[in-house]
Amino acid sequence: MSEPVVLCLGHHLRGDDALGPVVADRLRARGINARWLLGDAADLLGAWTPGDDVILVDAVVTGAKPGTLHKWNGLEVPLERVRSCESTHGFGVAEAISLGRALGRLPRRLTLIGVEAASFEFDAPLSPEVEAALDGLVQLTIEEWTTYLTAVGA
Repeated sequence: MSEPVVLCLGHHLRGDDALGPVVADRLRARGINARWLLGDAADLLGAWTPGDDVILVDAVVTGAKPGTLHKWNGLEVPLERVRSCESTHGFGVAEAISLGRALGRLPRRLTLIGVEAASFEFDAPLSPEVEAALDGLVQLTIEEWTTYLTAVGA
């Protein structure tokens, strides 16, 4: 069985949305083949197959305190919950899940891991809250990746 597909979403010039490329770099440094995508629906649908185990990492806005870590089962989370997250991706995660469901192209397992963002301003750095949460976000992603590997007996 193959390793889980790890997709880190975001835009490197959009404040806290830059966590996608930052987390992907940190995971690759730890030996995990993480990919960085901007996060639009078409890219997401093309990045997984129905047999994949997928972990998506993204900056989110749910109303929680900035820096708060979130983890959801992406196959069960109400899409309005995902849509309520501020997105710089246009048609993003919620639309990819909806389209994947309609087309029979959802992965076997899908975990959404997010950190509550404070700002998506153009050309801004990561907020101090998200910067402080990065180690925990990377660790949570590694734990989920390890859980997937254990579940398939790799």
